[in-house]
Amino acid sequence: MARNLTTIGFDADDTLWHNERFFRVTQERFVQLLQDHIPQAMDQPSLELHLLAAERRNLGRYGYGVKGFILSMIETAIEVTQQQVPASVIQELIVAGQMMLSYPIELLPHARAAVEQLSHSHRVVLITKGDLLDQERKLAQSGLGDLFDAVEIVSEKTPEIYHEIFARHGNGAERAMMVGNSMRSDVVPVVTAGGWGTYVPHGQIWELEHAEPPQDSLRYHALDDLGHLPALVSEIG
Repeated sequence: MARNLTTIGFDADDTLWHNERFFRVTQERFVQLLQDHIPQAMDQPSLELHLLAAERRNLGRYGYGVKGFILSMIETAIEVTQQQVPASVIQELIVAGQMMLSYPIELLPHARAAVEQLSHSHRVVLITKGDLLDQERKLAQSGLGDLFDAVEIVSEKTPEIYHEIFARHGNGAERAMMVGNSMRSDVVPVVTAGGWGTYVPHGQIWELEHAEPPQDSLRYHALDDLGHLPALVSEIG
């Protein structure tokens, strides 16, 4: 099995820049807007579970990103109020979602330095899920776009997708590493595909991105932050 690395894939949201915290702020606004319109027996955790259930069943319809989240909030609002939610609340939810699409990008610590340093010695590829226009906006505002050899915005991250991307932009998954904050999307599937999966925790993670780490694989690594990534790549490669 070829060991030396030639390609490094980076996740975007909550790996290179902040993202999940904007969803949390909007979800709090969602709870505030609905608190006077839901049954008294329904508490905040129950309402949030209804929203999470809507997000889960809508992934196949809307995919990942802000727009699907907005639609899931509206669907949940209609459902939990038995179709009695005021139009003004729906309008507020739409405005809250639109604000999410305009938040400025804030890079995470060591993001620029890690990508820039590795771009001199490896192919670096951005591999992200989400809405096409929003992800393109965030990449443009991040100032990192020129550092990447390729950008892939995909509907899902699976072993097959990683095989395809790393064959197209490198020497196959066995000589590639994927770096990200999601065990489910950025680590487990690329390790399954035969590559290296490097987990860099963010602190806040969407419930639907949880998965058990592949502790039994020698190709799984976890780092405290991106500042340690160049040394790990050097050690492996």
